[in-house]
Parts: sequence; structure tokens; C-alpha cells
Amino acid sequence: MKITHVECWSVLVPAVEPTFAWRKGLQGGFPGGERGVLRIGTDEGACGVAFAGRPGSADQLRELVDRVLRDELTGQDPLNREWLWHRMWEVDRIEELPLPLFGIVDTALWDLAARLYGVPLWQLLGGFRTELPAYASTTTFGSVQEFLDVADQCVALGYHAVKVHAWGDAKADARLALALREHLGPDIDLMYDGSAGFDLPSALYVGDALSDAGFLWYEEPMLEFSVSAYAELAKRVRVPLLVAETSDGAHMNSADFIRAGAATFGVRASAGLRGGVTGSLRTAHVADAFGVRAEVHGMDLPNQHLCMALSNTTYYESLVTSNPVRRESIIGPDGLLHAPTGPGVGLPPGLDYPAELQPYIATHH
Repeated sequence: MKITHVECWSVLVPAVEPTFAWRKGLQGGFPGGERGVLRIGTDEGACGVAFAGRPGSADQLRELVDRVLRDELTGQDPLNREWLWHRMWEVDRIEELPLPLFGIVDTALWDLAARLYGVPLWQLLGGFRTELPAYASTTTFGSVQEFLDVADQCVALGYHAVKVHAWGDAKADARLALALREHLGPDIDLMYDGSAGFDLPSALYVGDALSDAGFLWYEEPMLEFSVSAYAELAKRVRVPLLVAETSDGAHMNSADFIRAGAATFGVRASAGLRGGVTGSLRTAHVADAFGVRAEVHGMDLPNQHLCMALSNTTYYESLVTSNPVRRESIIGPDGLLHAPTGPGVGLPPGLDYPAELQPYIATHH
């Protein structure tokens, strides 16, 4: 079996309504517009697809396919995923690929293989579970009181835990953390995501409050370039750190965080930001060797499959963007994500993207 065609097309997705905010300094909401879909086909009819959901991805992916990927992939055996993942690192050496596009070929090849064998991707990956608790991952709301109200709604809707993306103000965020714990009591897991908004002194200030409030993890408070800064933070706060979400280098970079003692809870895995499915598998295996977690980041369909395949992930991340809260449709009243059942990743193999997938494409990226 050989790859015979590599193509890209665009899917027009709507903006998320109502719009929502992140911390000060970050663009809010998910704007509408074109997104890119990569399709890899073979001489035996097998095909695989992967979706690039970031704004601007359609043009970026189309140019990359036409200039590099079609020539690189045509004639290759699509089941040689390790070899082709290595080739993408060689391409990256010259191209400096955008991080969300680095793993897109790998994800499409895993989709192709799972479709070929007629199984969901998570089963092809080995399969560890068929359901996983979901946590409500909030966007940024306007006040402490509104966050408390949103958290109450999330718990009432069945979510097993709540993660907050707050304002990026160390003192205000620390007050929010303490208020959430006092309000919800000791039995609900709480997490905090700093979205790389702090320097080390501010990260220490917030980390002390999260420690006192018994948060499960403290995620990405600083830009993920200085492993030593994270190692220093880990030494000086009790709350465990979840790191390496957006840093380039997949499992190699994750290994440095872990070895430095900076990943005291674990590291992030995701098809979109950690080198596709292969990069996420390698990341999770490295983390497992050190006895820490590999928490799957984000709500993409490939990440749902990773949630079912990785033994050392704890929760599925379910984004909450509105007040009143709307529970994600794939999460049941019991707060559980259940394993996908269709072959492959679950995106259509051709141009006909049904209406029920439009909210997924718009809101999950």
C-alpha cells in the first residue's frame, strides 16, 4: 500500500456565540472562518483525515501541502508511521512548523490505520478504559461571585472537578482560589491554569494560595521556555505542577521538565500540541516511567481517543464558556466521557462535514 494523494481543503466554521474571555492580554473567543482538513489517500482506497482547528490553519496547511508534504509523502507506506514521524522532524528542521501543524500528518496516518482495521483509534492504540471523568475547564468570568456560581452549576451538571482560567492578576487569582475551596468544600478537585501569564515571583505568590487551598494541580503559570524557572517553582510550592503544554519538542522536552523535578503532577499530552498521536504516546510513556501523569489537553476528537488509551491520564478536559453553563453534549449526566465507537478518529473522510460536527469544529479549537 502506497500513499497516492495528499490534499487539503477548507471547512467554514462559525464563531462561538456568545463570545467569551481569557485572562487580560489574551484574545478571547473562537473566531469563525476557514479551518484546514488534511486528507491522505492510498492506492488501495484507505484514507485518513486530520483537522487543523486554529485560525489561519487552512491557508497554512494548504501552502505546506502544496510546497512540501505532497512530495514528501507520495509513494510512502502509510503504515510506516514511525518513519514518517521521523521525516516530519526533518521537515521541521528547515520549516520550523507551527506547533499545531507538526503532528497533523501523524494524526491522519493513525486515522487511516484505524479505519483500515475497522476499529476506533483508542482500540488500535491499545485501549485502557471505556470511560473517564470530565472536569469543567472554565474560561474567564467577571468576578469571584460569578466564578462561584459557575462552579456550582458545573458540579450540579455532573462534572467531577473544576479548573479555572482566571484574570492573570496574582493577588486576585489567589483570592479566587481560596474562595473556591471554601465555597465548594474539600471533596471537589480544583485546578488552576495560569495561561503563561506570570513571572516567577508572581507564580510563587499564586502557588502558595493554591497550596493552601489544596488544588490538585497548578498548570502553566509561566512561559514554558525556562525549565529551571519551573524547577525553582516546584521546589518552593506544595501544589503539584502540570507543565509542558505548549513547549516545542514533544516527549524530549517533556523529559527535561520531568528530569528537572519541574513536573510534580505531570506533563501535558495532546495530538494538537505534542507532535500528534505518536508524540503524545511517547510523552505518556516517558511520564509513566517517572511515575507522573500525562494529562490530555483539550477537547479535539483525537484527544478523546487518547483519554481512553493512556493509563496515566486522570480527567477529560471539557471547556465551559458560558454562564448559564452548558454541559458539553458528549458528557453524560454522570460527568463521564465515554469511548468513541466508530472507526478511526471520527471525522468524515470526505468533504461532506455534517451539521452536527460544526459545533465541535468551532468550539473545540
